[in-house]
Amino acid sequence: MSSPARALPFDARFAIVNAPMGGVAGGALASAVTRAGGLGMIGQGSAGSVASLTAQLALVPEGVRVGIGVVDWVVRRDPALLELALDADPVLLSVGFGDELDWIRRAQDRGILTAVQVFDGEGARAADAAGADVIVVRGREAGGHGRHLVDRDALLDETLSVTDRPVLAAGAIATAADVRAALDRGASGVWVGTAFTTAVEALSSRGSRAALLAAGPDDTVLTSVFDQAAGWGWPSDIPERVLANAFTARWASGASPVARAEFAAAGAHDDPRGMSVNAGLGVGHLTEELPAADVLGALAAGL
Repeated sequence: MSSPARALPFDARFAIVNAPMGGVAGGALASAVTRAGGLGMIGQGSAGSVASLTAQLALVPEGVRVGIGVVDWVVRRDPALLELALDADPVLLSVGFGDELDWIRRAQDRGILTAVQVFDGEGARAADAAGADVIVVRGREAGGHGRHLVDRDALLDETLSVTDRPVLAAGAIATAADVRAALDRGASGVWVGTAFTTAVEALSSRGSRAALLAAGPDDTVLTSVFDQAAGWGWPSDIPERVLANAFTARWASGASPVARAEFAAAGAHDDPRGMSVNAGLGVGHLTEELPAADVLGALAAGL
């Protein structure tokens, strides 16, 4: 058993943060999570842009505070996206999947709290040294992009041993029991993705929702084939955990021009057999579409 959890630096009735999932976590979902007592995050992923973030911020009602998450290689390609995120004065800012942490000081100079996702002990030490306000330990169980290196609990234990900063646990946090186990282990809170993917307010398409609700715990795969097909700039050592489908089976050895055309067609027709549907190992717990407040309430039961 770890020592008592360190207090989070932001106000929330429940220590539950929705992960800033690109294409899923927009302004409506983030607002609903915050209103229900957690901290909602707007996500800007591979296709993040100034236009997209502007549109999602417009959906946040006046007086509702949310966080923002962007991708390192995206904002380095388009610095205006990071400037907009800073200007929006979020409760919490995350710039994920990069090794350079110079953005932390820029955010903190504006009074914005910062969160850094880490995948191993070395990353935890770097985030601590850079002064991150919150460290997110992203276990190999998590959906979406990441360096899937270490089991969540092992990474949580190691991170707690090298920092005094608040730590959020991420990866297969799908039930109230998962939340309680992470808190009992010493986490200050949890960073939850998959559980919110079929929330009523999420941006998930109808096809992806159907696939998520039909999936079991053994139906995910790690791959970079969708990034290759889309031409996204993800580093080769950062694959994504997605639902296995006909596309991942056919193009397991890598995408080709034919694969790129198939991927585009699947997206245009909302066909999950050829789409990238991010999902973590907790996906089997998804059984129905619910309002985000109900999802959060189920996760927070007993807290």
